[in-house]
Amino acid sequence: MTLPFPTPNSELRTPMSRREMLRLSGLGFGSIALHSLLANERARAANRQAFDLLPKAPQFDPRARAVIMLMQNGGPSQMELFDPKADLDKYHGKQHSLKVEMFQTGSEQNTLLKSVFAFRKQGNCGMELSEVIPHIGGVADDICLVRSMHTEHNNHTEGLIMFNTGRIFQGKPSVGSWISYALGTENQNLPAYVVLRDPAGYNTTGSLTWSSGWLPALYRGTEFSSQGAPILNLKPAKTQAAGAQQDDLAFLGQINRIHQRGYRGNSELETRIQNYELAARMQMAAGELVDISKETEATKKLYGLDKPDTQGYGLRCLMARKLVEAGVRFVQVFPRPFQPWDTHSKTKEELGSICAACDQPSAALITDLKQRGLLDETIVLWSGEFGRLPVSQNGSGRDHNRNAFSLLLAGGGFKGGYVHGATDEVGYKAAVDRVSVPDLHATILNQLGLDHQLLTFEHSGRDESLTDASLTGANVVLPLLAKPAAAG
Repeated sequence: MTLPFPTPNSELRTPMSRREMLRLSGLGFGSIALHSLLANERARAANRQAFDLLPKAPQFDPRARAVIMLMQNGGPSQMELFDPKADLDKYHGKQHSLKVEMFQTGSEQNTLLKSVFAFRKQGNCGMELSEVIPHIGGVADDICLVRSMHTEHNNHTEGLIMFNTGRIFQGKPSVGSWISYALGTENQNLPAYVVLRDPAGYNTTGSLTWSSGWLPALYRGTEFSSQGAPILNLKPAKTQAAGAQQDDLAFLGQINRIHQRGYRGNSELETRIQNYELAARMQMAAGELVDISKETEATKKLYGLDKPDTQGYGLRCLMARKLVEAGVRFVQVFPRPFQPWDTHSKTKEELGSICAACDQPSAALITDLKQRGLLDETIVLWSGEFGRLPVSQNGSGRDHNRNAFSLLLAGGGFKGGYVHGATDEVGYKAAVDRVSVPDLHATILNQLGLDHQLLTFEHSGRDESLTDASLTGANVVLPLLAKPAAAG
C-alpha cells in the first residue's frame, strides 16, 4: 500500500487533494459524505433545468421520428403465430426432458403440444407465418420478424414493466417517456406520448407501463379515449359564452406565472403548469383525432371499422396513425382489457378470438403508413411481454415462457421480409442470435438518432439510462437494420 505521506524509503509525492484526503481517511466515509453533498447539488441544478416538450435535435442522423407500440399484453404464443416447430408436430403428446419453468405441476408438465394452427409461406420473402394471422402475412415483405427474444420474468406485471422500462421492478421511466424527454413533440398542441387503451378497461398492469418514473411528469404517457371525448375533463360541464373560456384560461395563466415566481427552480410546479397549459391547447387539437368523418370509406374498411370484431382495435390503430401524422412522438396501443393473449387453455379458440380482433388492424396500420409515405419514418413494434411454453397446460393451453418469444418490427429503417434468430428445436429457449429487451430498446433509440449510453438523466446521484448498458450488456442489433438508400 502506498502511504499518503513521504517516508525515509519513499519518494516525495505531490501533496494530497482534499478529495484524496477524504477518500483515504476514516475508512472512506468522508468521501461518501462528499459524494452525497455533490449529488444533492447536482439534483438542485437539475431542478433548475427547464423541462419542456419543444422538439429537440437527435444526437445523430435518425432513420425514424416516431414509434407506434402495439402492446399485445398476455404473452402471444410464438409456436402458434410466428415460430413453426417440426419437432412439436413429430413428438406431439410425448414426454420431453425439458426442465421448464411452470406454475402448474403434474403428469402433463412435460408433454409436448403441437401448434394448433398451420403455417404458410407469405410474401416474396417466403416468411413462415400462421394461418390465423392472414392479414399480417399479407405485409410479410414489410416485416422484420425476431424469433430469438428473451426476457427476465414469467409474471405478467413484471414482464410488462420489463418490456416497457427495461427493468422488472416498478419505478423506472418507460421507453416512451425516455423518447419524449429526448426529442419532445413536433406538435405543441399534443403530448409527445399518447396511450390508446380499450375504453372498457386496463391491461393487467395498468398505467405502470406508461409511467415517467423519476423523469418529470411531463413525459408520462397521456391517455386518449377512442370513445366520446378523447380526453376527460377538457371541456366545461356547462356551456359558456363565446370567448369566456379563453379569457378564463388567460387569467389563470397569469396567476400561475405570478405564483411560480415565488418558487423558482421547482420543476414539479413548472411541469404541472405546463401540463395544464397543454391540456387547454389540446381542447381544439384532440377532437380532430377521433373525428374519422374525413377518412375515406376505403380507409375505414382497411382497418375493419365496418365489423364488430375489429372495430374497437381498428379505431385505435387508425388514431395511432393520425397521431404520428400530427407530430406525436410515441403512441402505445393496447387490445381489449386485462390480458387477452394469455392462453392457459383452449389455445385454438382463445387465440382465434384475439387474432380476429387484432390481425387486420395491425396489418392495416403498416399498409396505411406505407401508402402515406410515413412508414419509412415510423417504427411499428408488435409484441407481447413474453412467449409460451412448448409443453401443454390443462391439455390444450400453454404456460408463460420468459426464455423465448417473437415480435414484429416494421418501418423506421428495419429490414422488411427478414427473419432474425431462432429458438431451440421445440421453441423453449432463444438459441441463435439472441436479443434481450435492453437490446431492443437500444436498437429503437438508435433508429431515432439516440445513443442509448449517452441518453441519461441524473437520479439519486447516478446517471441513469433506459438500457443501463454497463449492467445489461445492451447493444444495438445491427442485423435488424436495413442499409440506408443511396443518395441521388
